[in-house]
Amino acid sequence: MKLFEENDIFKILSDAVSEGILIVNDKQLIVASNVMANKMFGYPNEGLNGNALDILIPQPSKTVHQQHFNSFLDKGKKRGMGQGLELEGVRKDGSKFPLEIGLSPFKLLRKKYVMALVIDISERKKAEQAIDHWYRIFNESLNEIFVFDVKTFKFFNVNYGAQLNLGYTTEELEDISILDIKPELTHESFTRLIRPLLKGTKEKIDFETIHQRKDGSTYPVEVHLQLSKIGKKQVCVAIVLDITERKNYTQNLENKVEQRTLQLSEALKAEKKLNELKTKFLSLVSHEFKTPLTSILTSTALLSKYTDGDQQEKRDKHITTIKSKVRYLDNILTDFLSIERLDSDKVKYNVTSFSLSKVINEVVYNSNTLLKEGQRILYPENIDGISISFDEKIMALALSNLLHNAIKYSPEHTNIQVIVEKSANTLTLKIKDEGLGIPAEEQPFVFDRYFRASNVLTSQGTGIGLNIVKQHMNNLGGQITFESELNRGSIFTVKIPIEQPTS
Repeated sequence: MKLFEENDIFKILSDAVSEGILIVNDKQLIVASNVMANKMFGYPNEGLNGNALDILIPQPSKTVHQQHFNSFLDKGKKRGMGQGLELEGVRKDGSKFPLEIGLSPFKLLRKKYVMALVIDISERKKAEQAIDHWYRIFNESLNEIFVFDVKTFKFFNVNYGAQLNLGYTTEELEDISILDIKPELTHESFTRLIRPLLKGTKEKIDFETIHQRKDGSTYPVEVHLQLSKIGKKQVCVAIVLDITERKNYTQNLENKVEQRTLQLSEALKAEKKLNELKTKFLSLVSHEFKTPLTSILTSTALLSKYTDGDQQEKRDKHITTIKSKVRYLDNILTDFLSIERLDSDKVKYNVTSFSLSKVINEVVYNSNTLLKEGQRILYPENIDGISISFDEKIMALALSNLLHNAIKYSPEHTNIQVIVEKSANTLTLKIKDEGLGIPAEEQPFVFDRYFRASNVLTSQGTGIGLNIVKQHMNNLGGQITFESELNRGSIFTVKIPIEQPTS
């Protein structure tokens, strides 16, 4: 020990190297260590000196190491780094790390020593594990991956997925080039294809092509191509997706789309023809029956004047019923005629200036005859001075439709409120009821022609009144909207511009 303490040459030389150096005597005691060795194993400078070597050896390996050490010391032969051994060291804190050791036995003053050159290979192991990980990903991928020379197009490496799909062995692929599996491409055309990669104008090239298997069969592929390097040699890496299923799906989808398009075209033709027939039918029925119905209304009005006789009360009752039914049929036919005129763009609007109160008074007066027991229409306040430019008949039609619906779909002893709000440019009219309301899931269809909510199917109605009102409002620059809550009632809102050009 004194020899080493007195000899500073060892310390100067050993501390200058980047590897750890340990000197161990035949008793397996550490008699000297350099700075790197102490640092590697987590000890302070010279902290290893005097300790048994086995403090640096994992517990399971200590017995075997004892035997190997004695055998090595007896043989007295050097052992280089690596030697295919998986070795581990133990740091002072108990953590383990992989290492390589080169051993050199020597004698000094008739005593045997071993000098161990120690290298921490943790980073190398991590790199090897990363390389092994990525190689497994490369080789086990079911997508085809090719690595080939950019000049000769010969393969450097081909993964298992490519071998499986192409039917070639690794050895067979080493003897062919990328062009042997691409019947559509020549050397010249493929060179042109990758030229943007070689010039650096593109980082990646994507294209579709055909691959040919060993047995001669072909399949469609999508290729993603980019440059890389193996050492100093420039190579191309091709990641290839077999798109047979995608192509088949796309073709089937196109066939189905074409088929459905044809079916839809035929259905649209049939619907158009049906609508034309329906419109003609409604027009014919309306014109054929409106005149007789007008005569019936006139006759019943005259009949009500005959008051003599003890059966007059019964006659009045039936006359009232006849009037009501005939008026209902007349309204239906009027609506049907309105649809026919709207669909054929035959509606001619007459925009004039008129008093709003005049229209509301007439509509409310007529609606009062339809009220159920206990129902009331609350008249709007402060509307006498309001004049607007609009089609007066359409305004009356819209208000009548909304008021009649509110009466029809509201229970007895409820109020129906007419609200008028005026701003600088817009007049807003609201009809608020306490009726059945409209189910939330059905509200998007309220203005659709012939639509009737599921909770009013037992009531009379055609489902065309609101549709007609909406079309008229759209044509005249107005709008109609609503809010509704089931079993709480609805608010229908009509907004029209204050001024409109007369026509």
